[in-house]
Amino acid sequence: MKKFFCAIIGLVLPVLFVSSVHAADRAHTLKIYNWADYIDMTNVLNNFPSWYKEQTGEEVEVLYQTFDINESMLTQIEVAEEDYDVICPSEYIIERMLKKGLLLKIDKNFGTTPDYTKLVSPFAVEKFQQMAPDSTICVADYTVGYMWGTTGVLYNTALVNESDIRSLGDLLDPKFSGKIFMKDAFRDVYSVVVLYVFRDEIARGEVTRDELVANVTKERIARVEEYLNDIKYNVAGWEVDFGKEQMTKGQVWMNLSWSGDAQWAIEEAAEVGVDLQYLVPAEGSNVWFDGWCIPKYAKNTKAASYFINYMCRPENAILNMEEIGYVSVIAAPEILEWANDAESNPEPSNLSYFFGEGADSVHANPVFYPDQTIIERCALMHDCGEKTEDMIAMWSRVKGDNLTTGMVFFVCIILALIVVVFILQAINRKHQRDLQRKKRNRKR
Repeated sequence: MKKFFCAIIGLVLPVLFVSSVHAADRAHTLKIYNWADYIDMTNVLNNFPSWYKEQTGEEVEVLYQTFDINESMLTQIEVAEEDYDVICPSEYIIERMLKKGLLLKIDKNFGTTPDYTKLVSPFAVEKFQQMAPDSTICVADYTVGYMWGTTGVLYNTALVNESDIRSLGDLLDPKFSGKIFMKDAFRDVYSVVVLYVFRDEIARGEVTRDELVANVTKERIARVEEYLNDIKYNVAGWEVDFGKEQMTKGQVWMNLSWSGDAQWAIEEAAEVGVDLQYLVPAEGSNVWFDGWCIPKYAKNTKAASYFINYMCRPENAILNMEEIGYVSVIAAPEILEWANDAESNPEPSNLSYFFGEGADSVHANPVFYPDQTIIERCALMHDCGEKTEDMIAMWSRVKGDNLTTGMVFFVCIILALIVVVFILQAINRKHQRDLQRKKRNRKR
């Protein structure tokens, strides 16, 4: 029910929002469409108008709106043709929007203002280029990365040993029956599981992780479905957001989780004495990104370009990371200094893939900044394209038949009891009617 109301609100609010600003001075208005709780409102967003005036001498008013899923945002752009100036889609939606010509180029001619977009990690730039629909498209012209992370297993160390769950195959163990939360996000789950089920082909060099994730086929969907049908008897629930909270309460033992959510849960659990840890499966996982874009129907592309540049300033990247708990794609020296904390992270990691030369022994949070050996076995998640319907059908089959024998027996017992109650009530009503009829007959 909560998701239903969120969906209704997501459809209604944009209409109200657009109506309220229809008469606004669009030359001096910046309309931003972003994920909820995905920016430092106080220190970053609210300070943009003054920074913009310092750089350009022009006034700008920010109109800010949020969405809860990529698809609702895309509908507003593709179908409703809303004139948002800046949006923040995830990688597979960026890929889809590029294919459909729904993005405008970002003007990086900022005059005397430094081009902070150049501070984006080459690692992120390379991954973003994998979203290109063809070799003629330079993705960096259309989008600039914002946050990134991995997908892995969050687990309770008091209930699970790391050595027992390094592989996705380990999660099939019957001892984990009813102890796992799985993400209710078919692309994310598929991108992780496909690397496990084709692990032998990867080892033999017959296919790469990138190719496996990028090219969805019916055979690959079927292999992933087979794994999911095996593991679903260990799955306590399919979730998008509540899993991290349940982990802090010890309700389940493991949760397939996004790294940012995992870090939030680790910190929250520590406050109540629960030790949670996060790992990326041995076979590999996906690496995901969100990025800033200017959609096709934008009205204030100048302010939009400046805003994207503003979000890449190192001080703003740090403020946003501290506020929302995710990791910026900015790889400036200030970010490296902020991330390097030997007291909190005694084990060093090789982060040269992200920060460049000289970052091969950084004491950074491994949930935020995985070692290079981990990143090497992660692949970028992609749009499913023509296979989207097949993926959705597979996901529906897996989730729709998520009943164990015990659960089926329990449901049957409940249904039988309900039937018995109805029969008894019917008998009782008939008995009462008979008594009333006898009383009336006696009176006569």
